[in-house]
Amino acid sequence: MFLFLVVALAVVVASVTLAVVGGGEGGGPLPEVMPERLHDPLPLDRPVDREDIDSLRFPLAARGYRMSDVDDALSRLGAELAERDARIADLESALAGARAGSPVALDKPEQEDR
Repeated sequence: MFLFLVVALAVVVASVTLAVVGGGEGGGPLPEVMPERLHDPLPLDRPVDREDIDSLRFPLAARGYRMSDVDDALSRLGAELAERDARIADLESALAGARAGSPVALDKPEQEDR
């Protein structure tokens, strides 16, 4: 019985080795596969909305998600939220100025290059 198990294990190891190094019918080793990368679905031509966030999916890596993909998406969302917050603050101050009777310009503030 022990001899049968050793022979069966040797056959399994040999067949897996042949399949990986190219001894099977495929004519070569296993094909190289490009790592799965994030294809940024966030639109560049308009602000991000709720549907864009709901459809955002990150590819899996060996231990979870690729940190660079997640960091890029989070920094983009953070920048857009900061821009919206600044615009809301400008509009609220313009509204408060209009209610007080003093004219306030509704121009979008110039952004500094960082």
